[in-house]
Amino acid sequence: MDFNKQLDDLEHRVEQLKSSVAAAAEENHEQLKQRIDRAQADTDRALAEAKQQTSAAADRAQSSWEQMRSDAKARLAALKAKAQRRADQVDADLAASDADWAEADAYDAIDSADWAVENARLAILDAIDARVYADEKEAA
Repeated sequence: MDFNKQLDDLEHRVEQLKSSVAAAAEENHEQLKQRIDRAQADTDRALAEAKQQTSAAADRAQSSWEQMRSDAKARLAALKAKAQRRADQVDADLAASDADWAEADAYDAIDSADWAVENARLAILDAIDARVYADEKEAA
């Protein structure tokens, strides 16, 4: 398995995310709402693709995959609901408080991504070690 290619792809997606965040900071509410809808569609598609790619390891990963998928869908639904609530709010104090919560959610998502990267690192190292061990046993 070529872990480097997958890590390169992940790095590329992070760079795209950084560009997208920078562009989003300059957009109005309607543009951001459209961006969120596109991001939701992209995330749904990425989840579907990731599920296909994990079919070989489905038995081992099924419960964690379902949990991740469920969490991702719940986060997207919550983000969309928050965006709609923001559209309905007029009070500046409530809007500021909502922005604080949204920023905290973003930091939580970054922390979750950091955990996912660390978890991937451990899983990759374990997979490489298992393959080396198997190859050594086969050679002996």
